[in-house]
Amino acid sequence: MRSDTATITDALEDAILNVIEGVGNINIIVAGKTGVGKSTLINCVFRGELAKTGSGKPVTQQIEEITKEGHPLTIIDSKGLELKDFQKISADLEFFIKKRSISGDENKHIHAAWLCIQESSNRVEDAEIELCNMLKKLSIPVIVVITQSMFGKENDFITKVKKDLNAATAFVQVRALAGEFEDDDGELYKFKEKNINALITETAGLIPEAKKRAFANALNSRHQSSMKIKIEQAGKEVLAASTLAAVAAASPIPFSDAILLVPIQVGMLAKVGVTFGMDVSTSALTTLVMSAVGSGAVTVVGRVLVTGLLKMIPGVGTVVGGAIAATTAAALTKALGAAYIAVLTDFCEKNPGKDLDIALIGAELKRKMSFS
Repeated sequence: MRSDTATITDALEDAILNVIEGVGNINIIVAGKTGVGKSTLINCVFRGELAKTGSGKPVTQQIEEITKEGHPLTIIDSKGLELKDFQKISADLEFFIKKRSISGDENKHIHAAWLCIQESSNRVEDAEIELCNMLKKLSIPVIVVITQSMFGKENDFITKVKKDLNAATAFVQVRALAGEFEDDDGELYKFKEKNINALITETAGLIPEAKKRAFANALNSRHQSSMKIKIEQAGKEVLAASTLAAVAAASPIPFSDAILLVPIQVGMLAKVGVTFGMDVSTSALTTLVMSAVGSGAVTVVGRVLVTGLLKMIPGVGTVVGGAIAATTAAALTKALGAAYIAVLTDFCEKNPGKDLDIALIGAELKRKMSFS
């Protein structure tokens, strides 16, 4: 007969593995001529300096896949949309997309494309028009990203871009890097980042619902729209877990058997952590759970969770010997999820763009829930 420790450990491991397998992967094409600022844009929008430290895997001479361990995101980089190489690049990219689209693994599918055009170029190349049309034909939604934008409002060039690239789904003028400019009279003008929030929001609207957790994970937390997406997605994870907890407790659970809720609550903690940008790995998510409930608490983790959570439910906090009904199980799970989202949000707001400190976050959650 298996011990309680082994049973609970297996439940924890299974819950975490299920979360990792369920995250999946999103794939975004980033195309444009050399010098338009693709790498700067990628590193601005996504966490982890992906385009600098990510390992690029050549697919062809013109196409590269940029990935990083623990990130559920792949950037397909055209490496430069040059006129002299366009026919080769276009043919390779079309073959690559078609091969991905017929794969039975949806994690191989292309979910969106950014076609980057530098604002100061003042022209739309035939190659850019052909690429936009080709992507639409292959059912890849395209956002035309006008990079290094200096203008606050639409101008003649932007109007032309919208006309010539009318196959695109959306158009966004961005400036991914703050800077300054000195005119001939010595007047210094400073420029902030521009419309990154709009680009993130437009892209989020194109990502399939099943991939929203992966997209939220990939986003840099220093952007307002990124945090909005993370918080909204995390709320969905908590709602789903609360519903599962209610179903599990449809027949009231004796307090001594409260560990039945552990896989649901641990899975929720892991999903919310991933949503906020935690690396998708067994070690990271296990560290999170053990930081929250105590490294020595495996044998009593179910009771630890429930005891701490009961204190937060009016009218229930003093009842520890009876049964946990469906409504109480849902309330306990929702309280845990809400507390965790609050802790993660507070950390991200105080440390914008920084990697999550798992031990610190786990300890703060433990303190907030008054776990003993």
